Amino acid sequence: MGNPLLEEHKLPPFQEIKPEHVVPAIEQLIADNQEQIAGLLANDSIPPLEKLQKLESLEDRLRHAYSPVSHLNSVVNTPELRDAWNSCRPKLSEYATSLGQNPELFKLYKSIADSGVYNDLSKSQRKAIDNALRDFRLSGIDLPAEEQARFREVGKRLSELSGQFSDNVLDATMAWTKLITDSSDLKGIPESDLALLRQMAAQRDQEGYLLTLEFPSYLPVMTHCENRELRREIYEAFVTRASDTGPYAGKFDNTDTMYELLALRKEKAGLLGYANFAELSLATKMAQSTDQVVEFLEELATRSKGAATADFEALCEFARTEYGATDIEPWDLSYYGERLKEKQYSISDEMLKPYFPAPRVISGMFEVVRRLYDINITETHEIATWHPDVTTWNVSRNGEVIARFYLDLYARQHKQGGAWMDECRVRRIREDGTLQLPVAYLTCNFSAPVGDKPALLNHDEVVTLFHEFGHG
Repeated sequence: MGNPLLEEHKLPPFQEIKPEHVVPAIEQLIADNQEQIAGLLANDSIPPLEKLQKLESLEDRLRHAYSPVSHLNSVVNTPELRDAWNSCRPKLSEYATSLGQNPELFKLYKSIADSGVYNDLSKSQRKAIDNALRDFRLSGIDLPAEEQARFREVGKRLSELSGQFSDNVLDATMAWTKLITDSSDLKGIPESDLALLRQMAAQRDQEGYLLTLEFPSYLPVMTHCENRELRREIYEAFVTRASDTGPYAGKFDNTDTMYELLALRKEKAGLLGYANFAELSLATKMAQSTDQVVEFLEELATRSKGAATADFEALCEFARTEYGATDIEPWDLSYYGERLKEKQYSISDEMLKPYFPAPRVISGMFEVVRRLYDINITETHEIATWHPDVTTWNVSRNGEVIARFYLDLYARQHKQGGAWMDECRVRRIREDGTLQLPVAYLTCNFSAPVGDKPALLNHDEVVTLFHEFGHG
């Protein structure tokens, strides 16, 4: 039986990828790349720009293997897949750093930058060369051999810690649940949200209302539930995830992980001559200095504090006069904030939801980009996905498909929280002259549909969807 990660596919065959495929494929592709790159750099008969194109093809082949695995680890996490991916993360980090410290590869890019060929390149091509030279320096190309070795060790360990941090947060999120059998404990929560909580319980063969720390469960409790003690309980469980306190104190604790991350980031920055990791971070960003960033944040805080203080005082006064609440705690803010909005403006997130059924929001968003960019987006059912909720879409102009994307909207077990966009395939011209279309993953964690009814989004979710689609 073949390994799908080693085979050529226009798009990832998600249903065929198994945990046991991951490590052999990544190890083989890294070894193949290292061998071919060494041969390529030693071959003086190949022109420099052609070498770069071949290097790009090798890197893209490796990306075709690790991109779907990394994505699956985020959206359908299992212990077996996690172990496989986590064992590959340091290997990929070490491989990337070894390329960044390869003197012959650096010499190849520098020879192009220093030659007349550079001026004949397009603006984007010159930028790619400039960025590559910058990244060589940020990979420690100028360091002595001993410090280069330490730099590789630090990078490898940072990769391990990053995965460990995410795993702990996901495990802590999934560990906490609370089954409510008396609906009076959930008084104030709208029926649409109660239906979702009943559905979540039924999906786990339970009767009642299942609360979890996933946002579609957490937010309705914090915003609408009159039961203050329940709000406090779920709030404390949510904000103490993966820490040394809370209901699972120490079990998924990220404290030591964070201390080690901070120490290694500082060491990495110091090896490259930066005073701190913030300076290193800005080396690839638009801000010109850490002072500029701090000044911006301080000015923002100064300008915001007065209005924020006035809003908070108004909220406290409202809670005192309308509800007799005298000690406002963090788990009260969303609840009383929503009540204040209802009283002052006769509107609430719940009132807006019927205007935002997910299919209508999606079609409206596609209409916006059609008008802005003259592109059409149509659903396709011919692309393999990792979950039945995932939909796939073609982006077309003048009847020609120019891009594709996966849309994974709803929260579920074993899926990292938050919302993000990531690359599945990058747009590039292959060595044979054909075009590889760009393909994106667009991931959110909204409330899922209940029964046959479409999911109803709140306004923040609509904004989030447009935001992530904008990245795509």
